[in-house]
Amino acid sequence: MIWPTGCYLAQVARVDRDGVADAFLREPRRYTSRQVAEMAGVPVYRARRFWRALGFPNVPDDAVEFTDSDVEALKTLLGMVTSGIYDEEHVLLTARALGQATARLAESQAELGAEVLDQAGVPLAERPRAWRRRAERVVPDLAKLLVYAWQRQLAAAAGRLADQDMSAVRLAVGFADLVAFTRLSRQITAAELARLIDRFEGRSADIVTSSGGRVVKTLGDSVLFITDKAHVAAEIALRLVETHARGRDMPELRVGLASGPVIWRMGDVFGTTVNLASRLTALSLPGSILADPQLAEELEGDRAFRLREVNRLSVRGLGELAPFTVQRAETP
Repeated sequence: MIWPTGCYLAQVARVDRDGVADAFLREPRRYTSRQVAEMAGVPVYRARRFWRALGFPNVPDDAVEFTDSDVEALKTLLGMVTSGIYDEEHVLLTARALGQATARLAESQAELGAEVLDQAGVPLAERPRAWRRRAERVVPDLAKLLVYAWQRQLAAAAGRLADQDMSAVRLAVGFADLVAFTRLSRQITAAELARLIDRFEGRSADIVTSSGGRVVKTLGDSVLFITDKAHVAAEIALRLVETHARGRDMPELRVGLASGPVIWRMGDVFGTTVNLASRLTALSLPGSILADPQLAEELEGDRAFRLREVNRLSVRGLGELAPFTVQRAETP
């Protein structure tokens, strides 16, 4: 989150006054940006490049904002370059990915903490002290869980990619979207909207992962997922539609599926296959699943599914094609 300098200083001053940020940092701020750069042995402009990659704004030269951990983090990043593990551009990409992932994680944890204090009826005047107590209790445990979850995820990702040609990755891609979400969001309260999004994202993630797929990202009213096999993607799509249809006050879901080559970069997927899945979702009727011909061909002969070709559709930016609806085969 990049603030203009004035806003950033105001934020720092407010946080310094109530001591909340220091409670979560768990160590005193004692260095300026120039001192940190000097201790790491690099020019300030280079230190700031890594700092920005992690998602933080430039700090004025005379601002005492940095801790011993900031010095160690910069030395670690630089050490990855000097040791030859990565070149500098790849270290910057790594820092950027870490910054983006942890920023979202930190925002969600802070929001949950605020909800806990709201539910406990803690007055605003007593919030800073409550936040400081909370920092003492939760930071050590969350730090352990963060490292544990990251290491597990890294092990799984490395296992998948160890012998894979990254220039020729072929995946089944699914894009699920809540119908008429924008209109609904104007008709319910902010609290109701937040609960709806939590239910949608939570249930969707459970279905995708328990079925053998991987969630790439969620966007409030939609979820992008990938699998190695077409039949797994189809099963996930059906379970998503069926589960959310049973949900109370949950809008109907529609899903687009496509199979083919994808570009995998920094935990995200790109390319024509991904675009096609997204476009097919927009063309799907509420409660239905549309698959591109390639994925339908891979499902051919699988008795778990029933495919029906629909009329040719014009897919924005991709021309015309005849997709297939995917339904669960009737149980004899």
